[in-house]
Amino acid sequence: MDRRDFLKLGSAAAAAATIAVSPLASHAAAASTSSTSTGATSRSFPDGFLWGSATASYQVEGAVNEDGRGPSIWDTFSHTPGKTHHGDTGDIADDHYHRYKEDIAIMKAIGLKTCRFSIAWPRIFPQGSGSPNQKGIDFYKRMVDELRNSGIEPYCTLYHWDLPQALEDKGGWQSRDTAKAFADYCGYTVGQLSDRISQFMTMNEMRSFVDLGYREGRHAPGIQLDQAKLAQLNHYVVLGHGLAVQAIRSAGGPGTRIGIPDNPAPVVPIIETPENIHAAEVAFREKNARFLTVLMEGRYTNAYLEGLGAAAPKFTPEELKIISSPLDFIGLNIYTSSYAMAADNKLGFTMVKAPSSYPHMFSSWLSVGPEALYWVPKTVAKRW
Repeated sequence: MDRRDFLKLGSAAAAAATIAVSPLASHAAAASTSSTSTGATSRSFPDGFLWGSATASYQVEGAVNEDGRGPSIWDTFSHTPGKTHHGDTGDIADDHYHRYKEDIAIMKAIGLKTCRFSIAWPRIFPQGSGSPNQKGIDFYKRMVDELRNSGIEPYCTLYHWDLPQALEDKGGWQSRDTAKAFADYCGYTVGQLSDRISQFMTMNEMRSFVDLGYREGRHAPGIQLDQAKLAQLNHYVVLGHGLAVQAIRSAGGPGTRIGIPDNPAPVVPIIETPENIHAAEVAFREKNARFLTVLMEGRYTNAYLEGLGAAAPKFTPEELKIISSPLDFIGLNIYTSSYAMAADNKLGFTMVKAPSSYPHMFSSWLSVGPEALYWVPKTVAKRW
């Protein structure tokens, strides 16, 4: 059974469940206003909470050679023998490019109110820059119109890792020119779509595509850089974000909001004492020094730069100001927890490694840590 058939079954089940539990739900809501013998109370999500779905363009669209789309680094990477599981590619994927109406009908049927999707940069600028591809922008206009006609609010991510291969051939994110090209792409695209979309995000999970793609080489483009080159690339990535924010501010229509979906290192206190809570806040800032911290503060932490030494990135005060261009919201992608405790050392904290017996999910890195859902947003809101 493929994902689309599974969702069809889910939508049918959801509709049936709604009918079945409606009378009971009404009774439970009434009962919650009075005392019960158990003392239990009903719980609900707050008004304004939005249920939605999220995808990445290369993950779902397919149609990689249609309507003028250029190749991305993920096309190249996935077609390189041995790079993906069983040689899988996104050539067809979920065929969302052709079946988006069917997919959106499923979204509507299961009650989704939002859809976060990403735009394929090489579908808009096949060579990364230069002349835009009208057929590419027209596809997203049709798709967003379908979402809105179905009562679903679009949330648009402008980069979910599918860098145009033409830019990678010129140095990719190792080149400052790519940061400028990204801003130009974002400005053009938002200018075309902000009459239909209010919520835009620059880059999905910078930490993931930087470390997995350019340090470990397990994701596209499959490069393993040394510490100095990786740090400079990292700087150009956050600079690209900042330039894009400025371009979106300039090109977007009234009501345009800009944010970023980040997956910060999720530091929580090992024991909830005042000393450990403070240590976890300090650790959170340091562990996220090269991404969320510099975006929010406009500077790299001293500990980060000192730790890199001669490998530290080269930057200017003006670049740091651009990187910290104000945002309207921050998206937090939270998967697990890591633990900090107070320590009598220069940093004021030490990280505590979970024992090997600690429960985790199928992926070895994914420990069960629901407390991060409380502490990470709380820390971000308090600090920034």
